[in-house]
Amino acid sequence: RIFVLGIGFFTLCFLMTSLGGQFSAKRLGDSPFTIRTEVMGALESRGVLRRMSDMLEMLMKRMDILARLENSTDFHKGDEARFPPDRFQPAAGLMERIQAIAQNVSDIAIKVDQILRNSLLNGKVVEGRRDQCEVPRDPKYPDCAGKVEWMRARWTSDPCYAFFGVDGTECSFLIYLSEVEWFCPPLPWRNRTEPLPSPPPLPRGQAAVRSDLSPLLELIGTGKESLSFMKKRIRHLGQQWLRAARRLQQKLKGRQRDLKHILIHIGFLTEESGDVFSPRVLKGGPLGEMVQWADILAVLFLLGHSLRVTVSLKELQGHLGVPPGRGNCPLTSPLPFDLIYTDYHGLQQMKQHMGLSFKKYRCRVRVIDTFGTEPAYNHEEYATLRGYRTNWGYWNLQPTQFMTMFPHTPDNSFMGFVSEELNKTERQFIKSNKVSSMAVVYGKEASIWKGKEKFLAILNKYMEIHGTVYYETQRPPEVPAFVKNHGLLPQHEFQQLLRKAKLFIGFGFPYEGPAPLEAIANGCVFLQARFNPPHSSLNHEFFRGKPTSREVSSQHPYAEDFIGKPHVWTVDYNNSEEFEAAIKTIMRTQVDPYLPYEYTCEGMLERIHAYIQHQDFCATSPPLPPKAKSPAMQSSPSPLALSPNSTHLVWSPSASRDPRTWPPVDSLQVWVSEAQHSCTETCRRHGLVCEPTFFRFLNKKEVFLQLSITCDSTEYEMNHLYPAVAEKVRECYLQKEALLFSCAGYHTKYRRLCPCRDYRKGQVALCRDCL
Repeated sequence: RIFVLGIGFFTLCFLMTSLGGQFSAKRLGDSPFTIRTEVMGALESRGVLRRMSDMLEMLMKRMDILARLENSTDFHKGDEARFPPDRFQPAAGLMERIQAIAQNVSDIAIKVDQILRNSLLNGKVVEGRRDQCEVPRDPKYPDCAGKVEWMRARWTSDPCYAFFGVDGTECSFLIYLSEVEWFCPPLPWRNRTEPLPSPPPLPRGQAAVRSDLSPLLELIGTGKESLSFMKKRIRHLGQQWLRAARRLQQKLKGRQRDLKHILIHIGFLTEESGDVFSPRVLKGGPLGEMVQWADILAVLFLLGHSLRVTVSLKELQGHLGVPPGRGNCPLTSPLPFDLIYTDYHGLQQMKQHMGLSFKKYRCRVRVIDTFGTEPAYNHEEYATLRGYRTNWGYWNLQPTQFMTMFPHTPDNSFMGFVSEELNKTERQFIKSNKVSSMAVVYGKEASIWKGKEKFLAILNKYMEIHGTVYYETQRPPEVPAFVKNHGLLPQHEFQQLLRKAKLFIGFGFPYEGPAPLEAIANGCVFLQARFNPPHSSLNHEFFRGKPTSREVSSQHPYAEDFIGKPHVWTVDYNNSEEFEAAIKTIMRTQVDPYLPYEYTCEGMLERIHAYIQHQDFCATSPPLPPKAKSPAMQSSPSPLALSPNSTHLVWSPSASRDPRTWPPVDSLQVWVSEAQHSCTETCRRHGLVCEPTFFRFLNKKEVFLQLSITCDSTEYEMNHLYPAVAEKVRECYLQKEALLFSCAGYHTKYRRLCPCRDYRKGQVALCRDCL
């Protein structure tokens, strides 16, 4: 009897727990996506109540049988000593309680049955709507039917759809596609209250120049050698950064600046991208990217903006608000960042996990791109059709959203980095302690020295050669015995070496790193090889696959073009006589330490401040006139006029000026290129810089007439060389696609129309009135 009573009580508890679980679901009508589940749950609950009532009734019958057996037999008399009669008195009370519970359960079952009858009658209407939804035919939503078809076949391919309530029914598809995405019109039967008018946005906080870098060091975090390197660099340059920030603050004269919320995601340091750099920081690996990122962090922080820094995919997903799943669905809430600085790896990760939100918010992205991305490689359709498709590129961003280490092409924005500045005392000390017969080789990896014995032998005739090649136990055999190898040096010790040396010599690789600028800033002459023919993606493995057709004429084109002699010598290393003569001349030449202003802390702060204040890639362009044939073409009269000497066009004094246009249109000059010259080269020949944002002002038929160019025909096409004229056949071409406006590129057939502008001394990224 005790065993039967125990089993009965246990069963009762179990059933009551199950019943509680059934009734713990959401109330009916809480969500349109749970109607069917909750109705089924309620039906199951009613079944549980009935089963409980039946089991309790059976339990009472069995206990009643036991009671009758007890009264009619004396089988228990022999056990009275072990089981006294008072031990069974509680059984009668338990029997009464079970009977009361059974009655209550029976009453509950009746009431639930009545509630469910009413709920099911109302639910049939809703279920009918869910099962009978039809794809709306609305010309405003032409993609709706196709998206529904895709959802039918693929809605289980990503858990994020279920997260947003998709359950396989037609109506759940339409609800998702109209309320989460925007491919279908809202369903009329949905109980959606009209949203209240949005309150006016709260005034933004004002950015104030900061005077303490310690919070930034905490923000960067720990756990990677690359992060430790960046923090050491920021700490080392800390006082220079703070002095430069104070000077910029004085230059801005209290100008109001909106505080921006900025996410910095360094994609190449994430585990998902391989993070090949961190393990090589202490082994001579390339540090150029980390130098640049450290300086970017310092600039954005000192300018007073709110930063979040991530080097992991999980942190990125959390900051963006990515729904659970594989990344096909939009973000769960509006993007909380005004700007996102990342690299190509981070860009790919964002696209994979932001779904349709990536297209919506990509205008806020700034891509740190070491070698640059030209428009022909950026435009996906054009790159695919014309053979410009590479492993990188094809993102359909505004080309100026890509930010480079050096001003390779004006199509991109020049981000840069900084080199350490010297005060007067340090400059004088360097000049008086230079060793004219001391050379340092540019190259920390032994592979760079391979095959350079001939150059080293000539150099060794005149100078003591020093190297900084990494090795663990044994000296690399590629480094000749007459070279004094210091091994991998910390940054401070490497600078001390440069301050003594007369010559810093490169052997062709690495391309365009920060070290030559550091050497020149410490009073060295930089000697590098001239490439003939120039290196490019067409003839050199290193550039193959990079989204640029740029031809590199030397190891460091910026040093060659923007600095030049006496600080930079570019010679033909295959000509031993020219190489040897250059070394002799360099030994006799006295040079002062030199650092271009745009690579100082103040120069970088000034440049990035201007970008943040003026570059807005999310602003909507005004609607095109009804008869305009192309987004890139305008039908309004040309605002340009011939210059006084009639050689080029300038902005007409009588034309209106939009104050929002940046750079200001007053700086514009329009020149016609020679055949085989890009606009980059054409503007440079006139002491100017090509400005791609001005192409829209000269992409007009009237401009050809103003320049006295005869056009027997005028066509508009997608071509990164247009606007241009084929003079031999007197055919003129206008640009059809605004994303293809490009300063880069040339063809023997065309003379291009080139928009040029002036620039600030030492700050090629900004025009004279751009700050």
